[in-house]
Amino acid sequence: MRTGIATVCLSGTLKEKMQACAIAGFDGIEIFEQDLVTSPLSPEDIRKMAADLGLSLDLYQPFRDFDGVTPDLLKANLKRAEAKFRLMARLGMDTILVCSNVATATIDDDQLRAEQLAQLAALAGEHGVRVAYEALAWGKHVNDYEHAYRLVEAVDHPNLGTCLDSFHILSRDWDTAPIEDINADKIFFVQVADAPKLSMDVLSWSRHYRVFPGEGQFELAKFMGHVVRAGYTGPVSLEVFNDVFRQSDVERTAVDAMRSLIWLEEQSAKWLASTSAETAAGASEQKAAGRRRYPMELATLPKVNEPAGFNFAEVKADDTVQLEKLLGQLGFEFEGRHRTKDVQLWTMGQARVIINEQAALHTEPAIAALGFDVDSPVIASARAQQLKAPVVARKVQADEEVFQGISAPDSTEIFLCQGSPDGTAAWTQEFGEGLEHPRAAQTAVIDHVNLAQPWQHFDEAVLFYTSALALEPQPFAEVPSPSGLVRSQVMQTSNGAVRLVLNLAPVQQASMPKTYQEHIAFAVDDLVATARSARERGLEFLQIPANYYEDLDARFDLEPGFLATLKELNLLYDRDANGEFLHFYTATVGSVFFEMVERRGNYDGYGAPNAPVRHAVQYDSLHRA
Repeated sequence: MRTGIATVCLSGTLKEKMQACAIAGFDGIEIFEQDLVTSPLSPEDIRKMAADLGLSLDLYQPFRDFDGVTPDLLKANLKRAEAKFRLMARLGMDTILVCSNVATATIDDDQLRAEQLAQLAALAGEHGVRVAYEALAWGKHVNDYEHAYRLVEAVDHPNLGTCLDSFHILSRDWDTAPIEDINADKIFFVQVADAPKLSMDVLSWSRHYRVFPGEGQFELAKFMGHVVRAGYTGPVSLEVFNDVFRQSDVERTAVDAMRSLIWLEEQSAKWLASTSAETAAGASEQKAAGRRRYPMELATLPKVNEPAGFNFAEVKADDTVQLEKLLGQLGFEFEGRHRTKDVQLWTMGQARVIINEQAALHTEPAIAALGFDVDSPVIASARAQQLKAPVVARKVQADEEVFQGISAPDSTEIFLCQGSPDGTAAWTQEFGEGLEHPRAAQTAVIDHVNLAQPWQHFDEAVLFYTSALALEPQPFAEVPSPSGLVRSQVMQTSNGAVRLVLNLAPVQQASMPKTYQEHIAFAVDDLVATARSARERGLEFLQIPANYYEDLDARFDLEPGFLATLKELNLLYDRDANGEFLHFYTATVGSVFFEMVERRGNYDGYGAPNAPVRHAVQYDSLHRA
């Protein structure tokens, strides 16, 4: 699959955008007219630069408001088009995007539109240019891709075809199956964009909220599957209007964009394979025997299963005294220091926490790395690297476990570890003798990890964990806090063994202290007993206001003794149709705190109704400090 991207997707100058696209590995680009107009580079300079960078110049866009106009305006439009055709010759480009009219169309007549498009096609033919006519979702009279194609058919000129844009099609919920009936020779260009499902006017939706494939909720694999079945062989190019992307680092955004097309290519291949299998199941044996091939070859990635669970969580800090004290109060056992590295291991059952003191000078405690159990770390790492994930290497001795590491968009290091059936980890043998104490009876696992995401990399993080770790995004929620709304996106495995919560924290004034932290949650069998033991060890709980418990009683009508226990131990509670959830929080050290949870029955949430309470108490505690 040939990959492309419109320069409108990226920040920076045209020169910077082209360089970033080449670094990210794109085959070609669409030049957005505004980027050319504002560039000091001449068309000839741009043409040479593209050649030097190994980029093809695939599309010049957009040419607006051409069809359905009066004769005088048509004459002016043709003059404007000819000027653009001459410009394209200097650029070495042969395809232009013409959008259906949204502003100047005064005549709703398909015959007239076809006649005017025929004149444009004839003029384009004289200059060796192909015109890709696209139905905008908000077009005044033409807003349906099938309507646009009927006009192309009516004109029947070799220099006029259509452009299929996933946003304009999927935002209107048009059926994508008829794409397969379009003559492949008449599909001049394909553009793709994803988007969250929003209830707003489609123009504002398009101009501000498009995202790269895999970062929204459109059925893009199905869309692309139909395009492939139609026989299209040209570029698949990203056209994404997004306020955040156009403010973010250009190279990083380009890499994220390339990752999205790699992911989309794989998902489209899967969709084609699954639908072909369904068709074959109902077909005759003779028809099912051969597997159909299409002109566009779709590459796939090394196949990996979703992680089986967390292997460890790592916190980096210069001063580790408070962390050690906190873990000890929770009931974790110190297993000792690594024999060659300045790191500690603390465990409770199968929950493992590494405290990393290496290269941590003046570093406040913060979550630095996560380990996941996977079937084949080498294959999983190879997949992640093909998805443009940066490699993280750690020095190891000859007799030590070699971790396959990659870096997440927020710089958290992700390590892919060899899982074991019993949940143990062989690398723990590399740690020396810990404290001499009897083994605690308490068992625990890492239930979930909550990571704060920079505003400019939130969508990138969703795609990263979806594509590289096979985690599935759940419906996002917004949680109120004293600093504003916190957008919360849960990423998890199908069985809930891995739960990762990505939080987009409110933007804060530079002069204000950090009011949003990250945390690691541990699941235990008996939270009340865990809390009592922790209190006996001197644990400082997050103090929950009495108003919370009055509200809790009103909502759930809890047994008085149980409610009193919750209040006594600063425990929080939630319940749904499937079960109950008990949890408590520790005070924050640096930017990290811990949560202990107990899931009863089939409760699958995170105590979301309690999140505003936690945010408010943490905010108050921070400002009092």
